[in-house]
Amino acid sequence: MKKIDIICIGEVLIDFIGHEINTSINRTKNYHRFLGGSPTNVAVNASRLGLKSLLVATCGQDGLGDYIVRKLNANNVITTQINKLETTPTSVIFVSKSTETPEFIPYREADCEIFEHQLSDEILGNAKIFHTTCFALSKNPARQTILNRAKKAKELGLQLSIDLNFSERIWKDREEAKQVIATYLSNDPLLKLSEDDCYRLFAEEKTEDYIFDYFHSLGASTICLTKGKKGVVVSDIKEGLLFQEALPIDEIKDATGAGDAFWTGFLYAQLNKKNLYESISIAQKLASIKLQNVGRLPDNINILSKLV
Repeated sequence: MKKIDIICIGEVLIDFIGHEINTSINRTKNYHRFLGGSPTNVAVNASRLGLKSLLVATCGQDGLGDYIVRKLNANNVITTQINKLETTPTSVIFVSKSTETPEFIPYREADCEIFEHQLSDEILGNAKIFHTTCFALSKNPARQTILNRAKKAKELGLQLSIDLNFSERIWKDREEAKQVIATYLSNDPLLKLSEDDCYRLFAEEKTEDYIFDYFHSLGASTICLTKGKKGVVVSDIKEGLLFQEALPIDEIKDATGAGDAFWTGFLYAQLNKKNLYESISIAQKLASIKLQNVGRLPDNINILSKLV
C-alpha cells in the first residue's frame, strides 16, 4: 500500500497579497501574509481533502521559513523533505488582490534550491502522483532535479502532473522553457494550463486546436485548459473533447490560488477513479470555493461535503 497520495515538488514561498481589491501593486498600501507557491497550495489543499500530501521544497532558515513549516504542519502536510538554507532567504512574491489574473512581483531566493537527495527512490515508490509546475522548472538546480526524478517516477509507475503556470517574469527565455516543458511532457503527465498561460508562453493568442495539438504532440494524453468565465475544456487522446460551463459565482473575492484549487480537485477526483467529466466538476467546485475567499480555502466549512 502506497502511503503518499501526492508528492508536490517546487516553490514554497510567502505571498504578500494586497489588501485593496483590483488595485495595482503601484497603488497598494497594505499587504497580508499568506503561505504560497503553486505546489505548496496543491499540497495544502490535498491535505484538506483528506489526502496524504508531501511537499518537496526549500526555504530559508529564517522567520518566514519558520512560518512556512509551522503552517504546513498545521495543515498536516508532510514536511520531512523541506530543506532550510542558512545562507539564502525565503522567496517572497507581492501579489495584487484581483478578480482576474493578478499582477505580481517575485523575489526569488531559496525556492529553486531543490536537490535529488530530497526525492529518494523510496519516497517515489511510496507515492501515487508526482506533481510540479512550470515555475519550479524555470531555474536550476530545481529544474534538473525535477526532470531527473520525474523520469524515475514514471519508471516506478507514478502518474505525473504539471501546472504549466508559465510567466515571462519568471522564465525570460521562452524557447528554453518550451524545450524543458517538452522534456517533462514526454513522461505523459496530466497537464493543466490556462488561456493566460498559453498567451504568455507563445507570446500571442493560439486557437484551442493549436494548443491541444501542440501539447499532445509532446506526449501529454490529457490536457485541461481553463478559460475563466468561459469554462473548462479537456482534450483527451482516448475520450476526445469535453467542455463544461464555468460555475456562476456571485462575488469573486480573490483569484490568487484558484487554479491550484481547481487542479487539486481534479487530481483528487482522478485518485478516486472519477471519470474526466466528474473530475472537471469537482475541480470547478473547489475553485469556486477558493474564488469566494481571500488566501487559503476557508477553515469553517466541510470542504468535502461541498464537492459531492
